[in-house]
Amino acid sequence: SDLSQAVGLAVPKDERSPEERERFAKLKEHQGTLSDVLKKASDHYRKQLKSSARAIDYLKRRGLSGEIAARFAMGYAPEGWRALASGFAHYDDPLLEESGLVISQPADQEGSSDVKRYDRFRDRIMFPIRSVQGEVIGFGGRVLDQGEPKYLNSPETPVFSKGRELYGLFEARSAIRQSGFV
Repeated sequence: SDLSQAVGLAVPKDERSPEERERFAKLKEHQGTLSDVLKKASDHYRKQLKSSARAIDYLKRRGLSGEIAARFAMGYAPEGWRALASGFAHYDDPLLEESGLVISQPADQEGSSDVKRYDRFRDRIMFPIRSVQGEVIGFGGRVLDQGEPKYLNSPETPVFSKGRELYGLFEARSAIRQSGFV
């Protein structure tokens, strides 16, 4: 208050109701939980890349070094419908679906309450999309061989909005600081 008066600025007041503040705090906590799930998936994909000679060969043929792959935290989503299950103890966790990593569909049997769950990203080089603060908020995946779509991105989620993010901005921050412009 004294500082704001000394420089002639007014401190904005938080005019939200206690209920609105509580709802906002819960939303922030939930977004953090989603970011934790996405970070865990990113770590899993990175481990998968290290053990996939085929994916490593693909990156080398495209001119990407291990240093570049590490800097951009690139990974690999293996083939298979439930490869993420090896990275998550609870594959049925609703956060996997909400974060865009897993897709759920009703089972084919009419009247059945069963749900089929499968990985959104399969047999793809994975590029984590990070916020400017460095949190993993989504993924872009590039198919290794022939297949459609060639590029597949995470869907819109509470932490990822395609129109508000710029891929590589987190990684480019030091170059931006050095040059003084974008």
